[in-house]
Amino acid sequence: MKSRYKIVLLFLFFVSWSYAQDLPSIQTDRPDQTECPFITPKGYFQFENGFSYEKTAKGSNEIIAPTVLAKLGINDHFELRLITEFVINKENANQVSGINPVFLGFKTRLFEERGIIPVTSFIGHIGIPKLASKNFQTTYYTPEFRFTMQHTLSEKQTLSYNLGAEWDGITPEPTFIYTLTTGYTFSEKISGYVELYGFLPQYQEPDHRFDAGLNYLFNDNHQLDISGGIGISDTSPDYFLALGYSFRFKI
Repeated sequence: MKSRYKIVLLFLFFVSWSYAQDLPSIQTDRPDQTECPFITPKGYFQFENGFSYEKTAKGSNEIIAPTVLAKLGINDHFELRLITEFVINKENANQVSGINPVFLGFKTRLFEERGIIPVTSFIGHIGIPKLASKNFQTTYYTPEFRFTMQHTLSEKQTLSYNLGAEWDGITPEPTFIYTLTTGYTFSEKISGYVELYGFLPQYQEPDHRFDAGLNYLFNDNHQLDISGGIGISDTSPDYFLALGYSFRFKI
């Protein structure tokens, strides 16, 4: 049975590699918090899978194992998106686990990069309250949106940033989001980034964080990433670590 799985995986790996010859390398929204403005190629499924561990100073932690962002390229300007997360929350001796509300959404290209105008896209999601484990269901729908922008600084370096807001499904107050990251390509296979990002609740203290990470491109359709970060504000977690694997294939 194991040998059959290996054959299937090798087959999918080869097919996805052969289809990628006329496409740019896979562009992902992970591992940084800055969503990228690029659209999944038409007729491709893309899966961005990750595992993360977040530690706070109050003896609690959160494990997401896994988070999956599934994308389907509709055309050169539009993709459909689906986000699922299995979460384990632990606070002292108490532990709760389950599926967060499933998010449905889209990304659409708004502007191409021209001079000082960055390539710009809009991302919108909405969380479905009842599409979740009982302990993680929300009272209301949970919308979120971002404008995601990127400048090309050189052949090897980019500057990207997001602005947006999200709602928690419990209160009507939004939490505003900002991200700022610079990415650098070290070689054909390896790239990295450093990033500052944060969450600004309407009536609570802000949560600012810093992180960095590396990507390894196996081929144009398969990418491995590793990242980690620290909290800057009193309300932030102590640190987090994450590992991810992303791939795409033509349907």
